[in-house]
Amino acid sequence: MLDDTDRRLLKALQKDASLTAQELGDHLNLSASQAGRRRQRLETLGLLTGTRATVDPGRVGLGVQAFVQVQMASHSDDTAAGFAQLVRAQEAITAAFTLTGEADYLLRIWCADLQSLHRIIHGILLPHPAVARVQSQIVMDQMKPDAPLPL
Repeated sequence: MLDDTDRRLLKALQKDASLTAQELGDHLNLSASQAGRRRQRLETLGLLTGTRATVDPGRVGLGVQAFVQVQMASHSDDTAAGFAQLVRAQEAITAAFTLTGEADYLLRIWCADLQSLHRIIHGILLPHPAVARVQSQIVMDQMKPDAPLPL
């Protein structure tokens, strides 16, 4: 489904989604129209699902990043759906994963300070009736930034 040129196009766009068709064409040794058509095809196929800007968290007042593991006391469909809705509604929770193992969920949280993190954990997560336990790890330093997918 993907040839080498498609993979190179996806790699380039993961690094800089603002590349024009001309810039992509130059990078891929294609004409601008060929590069544009390939990009459009990958969007139509659902391989490209959007474009985003990377924002420096510190410059916008987000000084604390934490990973929070949540263990559920109850696993019914209703409680899982309610917890998922709660998580989706929290802007500070920037990613959420279901897991195997002891924890059921892993949440990535960005907030201004430790007091804000405390409010999220103790005021939002722990009061949920299905939550049994929460364990947080505060990020001291991110030694590798979020990277493009390995294509």
